[in-house]
Amino acid sequence: MQLEKYKVDEHNHQHLNNHQRKLDFIAADIDGLDTILQKLAAFQIAIPSWALGTGGTRFGRFSGGGEPRSLEEKIDDVGLIHALNKSSNSISLHIPWDIPENAAAIKALASQHGLHFDAVNSNTFQDQPSQQHSYKHGSLHHVDKAVRKQAVEHNIEVIKYGVELDSKALSVWLADGSNFPGQLNMRGAFERTLESLQEIYEALPADWKVWVEYKPYEPNFYSTTIGDWGQSYLLSSKLGKKAQTLVDLGHHLGSTNIEQIVSLLLMEGKLAGFHFNDSKYGDDDLTVGCINPYQLFLIFNELVEGMDARGMNHATGIGWMIDASHNVKDPIEDLLQSVEAIKIAYAQALLVNQPALVQAQQQNDVVLAQEILQQAYRTDVRPLLAEARLRNGGALQPLTLYRQQAVRNQLIKERGALTVSTGL
Repeated sequence: MQLEKYKVDEHNHQHLNNHQRKLDFIAADIDGLDTILQKLAAFQIAIPSWALGTGGTRFGRFSGGGEPRSLEEKIDDVGLIHALNKSSNSISLHIPWDIPENAAAIKALASQHGLHFDAVNSNTFQDQPSQQHSYKHGSLHHVDKAVRKQAVEHNIEVIKYGVELDSKALSVWLADGSNFPGQLNMRGAFERTLESLQEIYEALPADWKVWVEYKPYEPNFYSTTIGDWGQSYLLSSKLGKKAQTLVDLGHHLGSTNIEQIVSLLLMEGKLAGFHFNDSKYGDDDLTVGCINPYQLFLIFNELVEGMDARGMNHATGIGWMIDASHNVKDPIEDLLQSVEAIKIAYAQALLVNQPALVQAQQQNDVVLAQEILQQAYRTDVRPLLAEARLRNGGALQPLTLYRQQAVRNQLIKERGALTVSTGL
């Protein structure tokens, strides 16, 4: 369904006075307000096509109803999110969950919603009904060359779909690894993975990137062939300039200093971008910012400082995408919350007094450095986000408007209460 513009305008009119009061209060203490608002308005986060349905675990999946039954309906849902927040103007497809059978028609539909296509994602962590060889013991690292060939060909096929949609990047995450000591020759597995990725790399168009993701465990619990950022960085360095490391916030062991990782990858020009989520225990894929918003802010502080040092555009210099699962939430509501959390952390990072922070660091003034960071973090930047949305034509309070319009009930009426979307 589409959200009529007049409903957004009516909603904004009802909340405008309260918004202006809050904005005036925070604006009094901010230098360069217009520049910050422009950056917030330009900053967009891609929505993955697999996130429009209710997530599940190995124990079960409980659909909330009205889930999209096709790629077209997934695009409609992302269009609705973007109409509300004006911060989600792209969609990332996962093949073969969402195959664009008619690329021209799919692009036209996306364009009607003001959307384009972000990175395309391959899938060799599951067996598909039509494939000849199983990935039970790996894909790109498999000891059987026929299995590796099948996995390589799948990735090349995904690239071809992406070219048809004007995407510019291939995202590769591998479940390859081992569950028991002695099961796998680790050096050989890494070498075979590099060899397979080199074949995929050679198939990339000149203006494309390949994003190499990493994860320390799951579904394998003894070793993962691309288990951490160092292994991904090693692979991307060996592959060439078109290869970079993709950071999923949930793909780290507990207490890992992710902000340091992204700082170094950015310094080396090897940071592809992010899959945003949050976690309490491991790869929980929870709503962004619901567990550790301070860590998210610290990550963005490193990003803003590092990107400015390299003269990079914050909005387009690297890739920004959500990768979360919402087992008990309305998926659209969860995505609206996640986008808001990401942009809050970004806005807070924009408020950091970087010259003062540098001076405090040079003087080894640890207390002052902490005060400078926490002054920005403790600032309620939500009025800034609302103003940026307002200027872009979005809703001052996207989640409130979504609920007032009873959108999920309408989707259930249109699609049914028992629909189950493709994906995990």
